[in-house]
Amino acid sequence: MTGTSAKHNCVGFAAHDSKGHLVPFEFSRRPVGDDDVSFKIEFCGICHSDLHQIKNEWKGSKYPMVPGHELVGIVDKVGSKVTNFKVGQKVGVGCIVNSCRKCESCQKDEENYCESMIGTYNGTDKDGSPTYGGYSSYVVVNEKYVLHVPDNLDFAATAPLLCAGITTYSPMRYYGMDKPGKTFGVVGLGGLGHMAVQFGKAFGMHVIVFSTSPNKKEEALKGLGADEFVVTKDEEAMKAYKNKVDYILDTVSAKHPLAPYLNVLKPDGKLILVGMPPEAMEFAPAGIVLSRKLIGGSMIGGIKETQEMLDFCGKHDITCKIEKIPMDYVNTAMDRLVKNDVKYRFVLDVAKTMEKAVQSSKEE
Repeated sequence: MTGTSAKHNCVGFAAHDSKGHLVPFEFSRRPVGDDDVSFKIEFCGICHSDLHQIKNEWKGSKYPMVPGHELVGIVDKVGSKVTNFKVGQKVGVGCIVNSCRKCESCQKDEENYCESMIGTYNGTDKDGSPTYGGYSSYVVVNEKYVLHVPDNLDFAATAPLLCAGITTYSPMRYYGMDKPGKTFGVVGLGGLGHMAVQFGKAFGMHVIVFSTSPNKKEEALKGLGADEFVVTKDEEAMKAYKNKVDYILDTVSAKHPLAPYLNVLKPDGKLILVGMPPEAMEFAPAGIVLSRKLIGGSMIGGIKETQEMLDFCGKHDITCKIEKIPMDYVNTAMDRLVKNDVKYRFVLDVAKTMEKAVQSSKEE
């Protein structure tokens, strides 16, 4: 790999300050231990959280930072004690690369809620070294946190499943929003929302997309197979759905009113939030008290559930809608992401374009 040296065995793209500009960065991955899996990264999705992190918008960012927690690739080495993976297999790593393995959450296979959970990037591993993510040539991860990727799925379009996919699948399973024949509302048709629509249809539910953008109707109905589309700015249209929806998954990450969605829920209905607006959200208690409705939340899932999600996607041929891009386009992609100018996830073609992007940067 051009740009590496004897001291540094890996190359990636890193942000060095809160300006968030990504440039080639040489660093070292640890040697493959007895319980480790090493794989060459083929593709890595760009999550909106990557943008927040490189710009320190959530605070706590550590530089230099190599983002990326939606990575897939081909195994090239395994440790002597690894039994679940072999060289040549398609694998992936999501948002987690380690956890305490002892707490109640870890014992329930919910490593995502472990207080000592170690993120794929912008974290500190157990040996004190920083974790660097998937905008890089390869990765070494303990086998417990590595996932099998179904062979039938498009490899590049599988990468965002490791964040966008599990972020929607997990709450749908946990809150019972997976019952055939039930009415399922999806608020927002972006990276998360378009996954929720696909899962809802695969579970056999009647899917309604609620969106502020009328121009997304055709994509929702024809492109993704939703059953109905409602423009939320149309008050009369919203009134027509009062007490008609069993479940709603709210994927919007900007501040917005919750009352209109509580109104369309049936008694005992569930409104589950997976978007994380930076501002506080408000609602009138009567909106849930008088009809025994539930407002809940969820983040990603644990390793076991993420594998379950991938297997489900393999069975139902579900992937993310993506725009595949070369590594040297990464900063332009971030600028477009600010404008929500992507349907619905950017995916970096790491293996084919990393070396060229590094070389071009050195020649500038």
